[in-house]
Amino acid sequence: MKVSSSKEDYIKAIFHLQEEDGIVTTNALARQLDTKAASVTDMLKKLKTQKFLLYEKYKGFRLSPEGRKIALQIIRKHRLWELFLVKKLRFGWEEVHEVAEELEHISSKKLIDRLDEYLGFPKSDPHGDPIPDSSGKVPVKKQMNLTEMKLNIPAVVSNISDQSTEMLELLSDKGLALGTKVEVKKRFAFDNSVELKIKNLPAITISGNVAKNVFVTHEE
Repeated sequence: MKVSSSKEDYIKAIFHLQEEDGIVTTNALARQLDTKAASVTDMLKKLKTQKFLLYEKYKGFRLSPEGRKIALQIIRKHRLWELFLVKKLRFGWEEVHEVAEELEHISSKKLIDRLDEYLGFPKSDPHGDPIPDSSGKVPVKKQMNLTEMKLNIPAVVSNISDQSTEMLELLSDKGLALGTKVEVKKRFAFDNSVELKIKNLPAITISGNVAKNVFVTHEE
């Protein structure tokens, strides 16, 4: 079934919101999409008619199995395009989101499967987010953020949860990227800031707000 790009935007937004809260309200979705609640209500009716939504009276709504399947396909396309832009076209990791937002609406499954193959069937995008495979299965990896890491344990940066341009530019300036080897050397209770050792460079200090958005896996 062909789904319009505007419906895809709603389905993807609902998916991300329900991953956080389990159930989604009209107001939360309106805030997420920066639109009026009345417009959201109209679109929800259309999505419900197409059986992409399940509604719980007085609570909210969530995606049906069919809606979730579509959402994972959109996310798969978005993250593959982000990786292509960074890996093959040398975009910065802070530049790719908006471009991928446009490319994710390309509907050719054959193209996306070829793109996946061309990139070597990657498990994650340039920010460390998992890429669903062609059947919608999402890889899972065990990781923790820098505020949870024990001191003096080698680890590797595996994911950035806040992917705003400002955050990614800051991390690049600090020398932090996916695959960067790090150790937490000290933690400051006053503001939850963290002293971090990166490879052979002098130790740096990052704020608690930054640290909680940087996820790592133990170095193997």
